[in-house]
Amino acid sequence: MLEFANVSKSFWTGTQRKVILDRVSFRVDIGRSLGILAPNGTGKTTLINMMAGLEKPDEGTITRNCKISFPLGFMGGLVSRHTAKENTRYVARLYGLDPDYIEAFCRWLCGLNEYFDMPVGTYSQGMRARLTFSLMLALEFDIYLIDEGMPQTMDAEFNRKAGDILRERLENTTVIIVSHQAATLERFARSAAVLRDGQLHMFDTLEEAKQLYDYQA
Repeated sequence: MLEFANVSKSFWTGTQRKVILDRVSFRVDIGRSLGILAPNGTGKTTLINMMAGLEKPDEGTITRNCKISFPLGFMGGLVSRHTAKENTRYVARLYGLDPDYIEAFCRWLCGLNEYFDMPVGTYSQGMRARLTFSLMLALEFDIYLIDEGMPQTMDAEFNRKAGDILRERLENTTVIIVSHQAATLERFARSAAVLRDGQLHMFDTLEEAKQLYDYQA
C-alpha cells in the first residue's frame, strides 16, 4: 500500500506561497486503482513525484510498502551520454533483473531501431518518452504512476503496444493516474479523488468525484 499521513507541501513562487497539500491523509491499497482529478496548476505532477519519492513533503510521512514506479514521462533516471542499451542494462542491474531481458523488451517496445544504440542525449522528446515508458513497463511494479496519460509525442503504434501491455498489467497491479480530464481516468480507475485548494477529496466512484469537480470548475 501507499499511505500519506498529515502530509503538507508548498512552494514559494516569488510573490506568494502556493499550497499543494495541506495536512492531507489518504491510502491506496494494492488492487484498487485510483484516479485523481485536478485542475491545471494545482500540483498534479508534484503529487505524483511525492508518491514516487522524487520530492519530499514539508511535513507528515509517506509510507510505501510496495514497489512503486517512477512517473510516466519521468526522464531524470536516464544518462544522456549513454545509449538506450546502456541505460536499460544499468537500470536492470539496479533492480536485480536480467539485463538481457530488460534490454530486449525495451528494444522491442520502444521501436527506436538504430537509435537504441545511440546516446539518449541525441533523442527527441518523443523518443525519450517512449524509452522511459518502455523501461517502466519492463520493471513490473505493484503501483504504476501516470501523469495525464501517454504523452502526445508518442506515435500510434507505440501507444497501441504499450496500452495493450498496461491493460494486461492492470489485472494484477494498481494504477494511480492524475489528470484534469475525467475521460482520461475512465480507462484506468473506478475510485477517484479531487485535488483542490490543498485538499484531496476521496470518493468511491469516479462519477461522485466528477460531480464535485464539475461543480467547482
